[in-house]
Amino acid sequence: MAATNASAEAEARSILERAAESFPPLHAVHHLLSVGACVRCILRLLGAYNTACSCASLTSSVLHSFLEEHDDSIKGASCSCLSADDSYCSVCLGILLPVWHQDDGLEMPHDENISSMISRVVQKEGFQVDEFSLEISLPAVIAANERAFRLYMKQKFGNEDWFKDKMFPQQTMSAKEALRLLIVPSLEKQMNAKHGSSSFRIRLTYTHGDASQKLHSLLPNEHSHKRKPGSRNGSDTSNEAHKRNSTDANNKQISESDSFIYKTLESMHDQEFCNLIQLPPEKVSKPCHLVISCLRSPIYIGGRYLKLSRNVSQSCWIIDDERMGEASVEEIIGENVRAICRGDSCKFHAAGREDIDVRMLGSGRPFLVELLNVRSIPSEIEVQQIEDRINNSEKKSVRVRNLKLVGNEIWTMMREGEAEKQKQYAALIWTSRELAENDLHNISVTKDMEIVQKTPIRVLHRRSPLERKRIIHWMQIEKVKNGSNYYLLHLCTQAGTYIKEFVHGDLGRTHPSIGAILGCRAEILQLDVTDVKMDFLQ
Repeated sequence: MAATNASAEAEARSILERAAESFPPLHAVHHLLSVGACVRCILRLLGAYNTACSCASLTSSVLHSFLEEHDDSIKGASCSCLSADDSYCSVCLGILLPVWHQDDGLEMPHDENISSMISRVVQKEGFQVDEFSLEISLPAVIAANERAFRLYMKQKFGNEDWFKDKMFPQQTMSAKEALRLLIVPSLEKQMNAKHGSSSFRIRLTYTHGDASQKLHSLLPNEHSHKRKPGSRNGSDTSNEAHKRNSTDANNKQISESDSFIYKTLESMHDQEFCNLIQLPPEKVSKPCHLVISCLRSPIYIGGRYLKLSRNVSQSCWIIDDERMGEASVEEIIGENVRAICRGDSCKFHAAGREDIDVRMLGSGRPFLVELLNVRSIPSEIEVQQIEDRINNSEKKSVRVRNLKLVGNEIWTMMREGEAEKQKQYAALIWTSRELAENDLHNISVTKDMEIVQKTPIRVLHRRSPLERKRIIHWMQIEKVKNGSNYYLLHLCTQAGTYIKEFVHGDLGRTHPSIGAILGCRAEILQLDVTDVKMDFLQ
């Protein structure tokens, strides 16, 4: 253990030796350490931070020892920078060094390794990961502390030659960037996964209620400042704060407070800032509170479904707490898909819909299942297992075809195709008189006939009262064998045509209708969709 510690300290000293090449006079570095900045904040605000600074053994005590060795004026002097009080960096509030509060309220040490903790959260949630992206949300007070620290350095060292020569950088590495450099390499090893642009996101949300509330109380009213001309950085940060939406009321309040802080600081000139904010910023007695969350972007499984029952709705249909029908396509498909992918929830999308008493036959209706926050992305074999599981169920009221894992671009394709598609039907109809051969012929030679349909009476309670023009592309009709006045009507129509109303006329709200064409009463007894003509997972 002693050898390991010695090796780690030697590595940290080697880092400092390299960083010292761009250091200001060591008395200035020591002063920054003594006023409460941690070693990593000192390095990054001096423009000397690099990937090597992610070394866990790089601590303030190591920096102090290094300074003592290289500056006789520091050696043996009474020094406050190594005080044993329970306080945290005055700039980053401790996020770049030892301790933070986790969401369960426990204090966790950094050398227990934040990467290990994140990895455990991912494993506990059951995610299968080969790539990840890391998102970090920091309290706005850290940005204010960084500005305060830069202004303090200007006040303290502005007249010294090294400060003038160095042209102290205004754009230094942010705390967020430094934290990412600190975490990512070890997290990649812990999770055996690569960091990059990924659909699986790990989000670290740091908050510090006390520090944020104190800063908020010091700032002027939100409406008392106008935006500085040409200001850019603050605007970007404010937009970032606005992205921190959460259903949790407390998180939402924190996000709004941070947004206010960013906007106010952006509009504030340095002199006014110095009059309001303590320079240098003071240390805090509590570390930041950390919440780790994991989220995978939605995945889509698409295919075509057949509905073989006249007592199954497309979506779950409940009226006054009573289920309509024995089941729904949405539930049968969605539950089987979600069971394999282990998602939080799923949404069912289809290219159109049929009534509960209408079967969906032929090649089936295109559909997508949108799965939210899945723990694993299914393989081709698992997708086939889902299809087999649905098709081999006891009731066999719903079947699926060509089930595939698809990209989100298929969503647009389905919606575009839905508006342009043609649909074919088979309808069992009854007429009030027996049809002559001439009647059958007149119907069968009809091509691309335009009809006008007002919103059907049966759906007026939930649809806008509109008038729609639709095309009947073709029709064929044949008499049912041994059936008096019963006929089988086959037709191909434009998407969105109300077939039942086209047959009986809906009290004149659809014109022309089969009844009007034949000059008699016509009723529809059964209806099947036999084809949805659409270039989608055929």
